[in-house]
Amino acid sequence: QVDLVESGGGLVQPGGSLRLSCVVSEDIFGINDMGWYQKAPGKQRELVAAVTRQDDTSYADSVKGRFTVSRDNAKNTMYLQMNSLKPEDTAVYYCNAVPPIALVRLKAGIPVTNVDYPDWGRGTQVTVSS
Repeated sequence: QVDLVESGGGLVQPGGSLRLSCVVSEDIFGINDMGWYQKAPGKQRELVAAVTRQDDTSYADSVKGRFTVSRDNAKNTMYLQMNSLKPEDTAVYYCNAVPPIALVRLKAGIPVTNVDYPDWGRGTQVTVSS
């Protein structure tokens, strides 16, 4: 049983900010690089931010400069600070581990839409609208 519990989503106006949190079971958090995945309506789930166990961060081009990912290893918790939000950021956001090949692709600027773990949390809805 993998526990992934996302929270912090909501309705925000364009230009606003939100901070998402994800509490992860220790057996997953302690040994994996972690990331935030974005599932927008009609689109595939895409990895948009990742943080390694060494706190190295990577971002999809769509969120670079606006989103900041971080992790607190003592609390088994990962965060996503979302600033300058745009309507196109509207999506359900999920957290999960990031496989090595996905991290390589993210760093190379290649969209990562094929991460298919068997267990996912319920996600947290972010809606950006005026």
